[in-house]
Amino acid sequence: MRITGNKPITGVQGKGAKKGKPSASEQFAPDMGSEVVQSSQTAGGAAIQGMDALLALQEVDALAERRSRAARHGHTLLDALEAVRTDLLAGQVSEDRLELLARQVVNRQESGDSRIDSVLEEIELRVKVELAKLGRFID
Repeated sequence: MRITGNKPITGVQGKGAKKGKPSASEQFAPDMGSEVVQSSQTAGGAAIQGMDALLALQEVDALAERRSRAARHGHTLLDALEAVRTDLLAGQVSEDRLELLARQVVNRQESGDSRIDSVLEEIELRVKVELAKLGRFID
């Protein structure tokens, strides 16, 4: 089909086509009734929900901090064990190093994660065995 010309569409008229001032019923007037009261009640509930979310976020952050501290403690113990191994290979273990290792193994804190705690228990057991071998037994 071939279109040969543009003919104007007649008979269609929008609201903007009226001339003159709009009537009072057509003017915008905001409703200041009961919706404002409902809005303030909803805002109060949202503030409580926001507080709950903030407290939950802080709890997650505290758990992550405990895990991080437990991991640092495990790394410190492993580093101390490595230093003791190096001293053993050299033929002489420092008494200060053994004392430090004995103090570090006692200062463990729970991480809240059973997998991390089980790894820490294994590391601490190895430290206690090494200390017992060197005459520094810990209960």
